[in-house]
Amino acid sequence: MAVLAFFIIGQSAQAHVVVQELEKMSPTSAAWIYLKLGYHHILPFGMDHILFVLSLFLLSPNLKPLLWQATAFTLAHSITLGLAMYQIVRAPAGIVEPLISLSILYVALENIFSPRLKPSRIGIVFLFGLVHGMGFAGALGQLGLPTNAYLLSLVMFNAGVELGQLTIIITAYFLLSKWFGQRPWYRNRIVIPLSAAIAVMAAIWTVERILI
Repeated sequence: MAVLAFFIIGQSAQAHVVVQELEKMSPTSAAWIYLKLGYHHILPFGMDHILFVLSLFLLSPNLKPLLWQATAFTLAHSITLGLAMYQIVRAPAGIVEPLISLSILYVALENIFSPRLKPSRIGIVFLFGLVHGMGFAGALGQLGLPTNAYLLSLVMFNAGVELGQLTIIITAYFLLSKWFGQRPWYRNRIVIPLSAAIAVMAAIWTVERILI
C-alpha cells in the first residue's frame, strides 16, 4: 500500500525511487501493483477518462453497441500505450491533453445532436482511443516500469485500466439504462442533460489545457 500511495502522489523523484524498490520484488508482485495503479488511474483519479466512457455509454441504452465502442477504444489505447512505452511513438502532453478533452467534447455533443448510433462512431472512437493511449503512456512514463518485469507490468497496468472502465460501464448500466433505458423520456431527461454537462466540463478543460 505504501508503494501504491507513492505512485498516486505522482512525484517523479519519489516514483523513480519506488521503481527501484519494485525491481527488488518478484515480477508477479510488481505486476499486481501495476494492476492496481491502472485501475486507480481510472477510478477515482481519471475524471477525463471517466467522462469519456460515460459519454460512450449514454448514446445507446443497449450494451451491444457500447461493447463495440469499448472494444475499439481498448484496442486503440492499448496500441499507443505499448508503442509509447517502448519509445516507438511520442507526443507531448501539451498536445495530447487538449486532444483528450476535445474527444470528450465531441462525443458528448454527438450524443446531443445525433439521436442514433452511427457506424462511423466506431472509427471515431478508435481514433480517440489512440489519443487516450498516449495520455495513459504519459502518466505511466512518469511512474516508470521495473526492468525485470517491464512487459508484464505494462500489460497489467493496461488490464487495470480496462477493469476501471468496465466498472464505470457496469455501474452506469445498473444505475441508469437497466431501469430507465427503454423509457420514452430517457433521452430528453438523462442523455441530453448529462451529455451537456459533460460537454461543458470538457470545453473548460480544453481551454485550460491549451492556455496552461
